[in-house]
Amino acid sequence: MFDDLGPLWLSLKVATAATVGVAVVGVPAALVLARSRFPGKGLAAGILALPLVLPPTVVGYLLLQAIGRRAWLGRWLEEALGVVLVFHGSGAVLASAVAAFPLFLLPARGAFEAVDPRLEDAARLLGRGEASVFLAVTLPLAWRGLAAGLVLAFARALGDFGATMMVAGNIPSLTQTASLAIYDAVQSGDSRRAATLALGVSAISVAALAFVQRTLPGREVRP
Repeated sequence: MFDDLGPLWLSLKVATAATVGVAVVGVPAALVLARSRFPGKGLAAGILALPLVLPPTVVGYLLLQAIGRRAWLGRWLEEALGVVLVFHGSGAVLASAVAAFPLFLLPARGAFEAVDPRLEDAARLLGRGEASVFLAVTLPLAWRGLAAGLVLAFARALGDFGATMMVAGNIPSLTQTASLAIYDAVQSGDSRRAATLALGVSAISVAALAFVQRTLPGREVRP
């Protein structure tokens, strides 16, 4: 039983690490897209959201072209920093983070755009610096959209299959996440293991979506 749940625990670790990475990169990216004007902004936004519409295997293939051992970035990471992403747990984190990134970016950008700039200007007039304005005004007003985006990104990272398979492979106890283990179980006819893992992933995903529904701001219903 516990052996069956091993890939699920690995998926939770990978999804958690991926969500942290998405937040670190996604919050500044969403803020820039929401508040800045620069040439090519639409193109940049489209590229960042591209994993949402590309097949996961294409996302994985593009990542391999960027971080594989034959790619210049992959060679530099290995030679200079000793970091190997391909067929490694860190590769699973990266692949699932890239696949999940748009599901955070879009609601986060909308949340920042919904913040009234006049409130931020009022805080600046009171002598607050930009960091203080962001932490004391912008972030509290945008937290619902950010929280919803993070949960959606976590759920997407938890269930990633194609990108993770391409980048990290399907190595038991190392990169075999729940989705990959379900695929293997179905192929080998182990329906009990497949059902156990599918039930676990589904339960976590339903809980995440329920949280999103409670977090998103609702409209007041008037008689």
